[in-house]
Amino acid sequence: MNPHDVRIRAVSWYALPVQTRVPLKFGHDTLTEVVCARVRLTVARADGQRGEGWGETPLSVQWVWPSSLSYATRLRALEEFCDLLTEAYAQFPASGHAMEIGHDFLEAVLPRLLDSFNASLPPGVRMPKLAALVCASAFDLALHDAYGVANEVPTYLTYERPWMNHDLAAYVTPAADAPEVSFAGKYPADFFRQPVETSLLAWHLVGGLDFLTVAEAGPARLTDGYPTSLDEWIERDGLKALKVKLRGNDAAWDFDRLRAVAAIGLPRGVELFTADFNCTVTDPAYVTGVLDRVRAELPELWARLSYVEQPFPYELAEHPIDVRAVSARCPLFLDESAHDWRVVRLGRSLGWNGVALKTCKTQTGALLSLCWARAHGMQLMVQDLTNPMLAQLTHLLLAAHAPTLAGVETNGMQFYPAASEPEARFHPGAYRRQAGRVDCAGLRGPGFGYAGAEAARTLPPPRLSAPR
Repeated sequence: MNPHDVRIRAVSWYALPVQTRVPLKFGHDTLTEVVCARVRLTVARADGQRGEGWGETPLSVQWVWPSSLSYATRLRALEEFCDLLTEAYAQFPASGHAMEIGHDFLEAVLPRLLDSFNASLPPGVRMPKLAALVCASAFDLALHDAYGVANEVPTYLTYERPWMNHDLAAYVTPAADAPEVSFAGKYPADFFRQPVETSLLAWHLVGGLDFLTVAEAGPARLTDGYPTSLDEWIERDGLKALKVKLRGNDAAWDFDRLRAVAAIGLPRGVELFTADFNCTVTDPAYVTGVLDRVRAELPELWARLSYVEQPFPYELAEHPIDVRAVSARCPLFLDESAHDWRVVRLGRSLGWNGVALKTCKTQTGALLSLCWARAHGMQLMVQDLTNPMLAQLTHLLLAAHAPTLAGVETNGMQFYPAASEPEARFHPGAYRRQAGRVDCAGLRGPGFGYAGAEAARTLPPPRLSAPR
């Protein structure tokens, strides 16, 4: 038995409500509040040494479960599913490395738990797999943190031998048309950025409801000490990269929005742009039409358009759209659809050539998708779920190790900056963009290196605790 192996001993989760300072448009929904799931998970090695780990994820209802159901109904379902996960993780008997325990849980328990939960819901109501993954991610992150703490080593240094008992071939298989790819003898660390980059280019989100100028904001301009409009954000934070949320059902509006954002950004030194069509498109011709118009009429923007983010519906297996017409023009990145490496494999077969990684789909799953994508020549980004508090720290750590196309999307400071004030006292550079960058160099030490940030705030009583 590997002396570093651990077993789960206790699990608790806490519901932390957060209000946004400005609304964030998600497709047909608008986010004005969110509950963050924070998890404390204790593991023990065979020799009795214990480690307490922490993980956190926003339960972003509108993103994980687009639906005509009320926000309250969907949020209640996610919280109840977190209750089930608390019991299930506490009772899970597997031992090993965090990757091994996490993978076994995601493969053997999560699908069965989701099916059982959905069977208990009213007819016609089904919580999506993405929502289940987001709930599970806080537990999975806490597991990875706890493993490093128990072994007194930074978790990211353990994604290789002698810590892991199995190579990547135990988890993933190459695409049928890639005989040159083999995962035998390979570990996640083989696909990490070398050296690790702790100062990261910061991508700013331009939401569909965002004001672009101070004049446009007019009397709606906020006076809480933070910028309200895009021009103010660029000037205060020295932004160099903008992600533009589009509608995906109004090509003229989408083009005009890109043109307007470019007119603000380019003169102020913005160097990179990306277009996010919000999964509302069903015909590639819609996207190629917008892109071709940008190329013809806005050449300076076209030269700086880094990639297009998921224009098409979430469930790739239900909507197997051939997207080569889009990816031939501009790199095309899976986001909402990229539940795991198997979906990434399907996406590649349909013409997608990039993957947006998110810790909110579990640390285990994000690392396996990272490895699979890189082994097959796909590009990477690390995308935000408007992460505040502890969620921001694990988000930046993934970006520091992933060989991304360019930096990391980070927008929690736009929508609820005050929410992270306790954690920011420990890691100020992670919560404030300066010269267009964020910094996570202070994340050092065992586990994810929170260095006290995990205890920075007074928590409410746990919503549920489950000792083994």
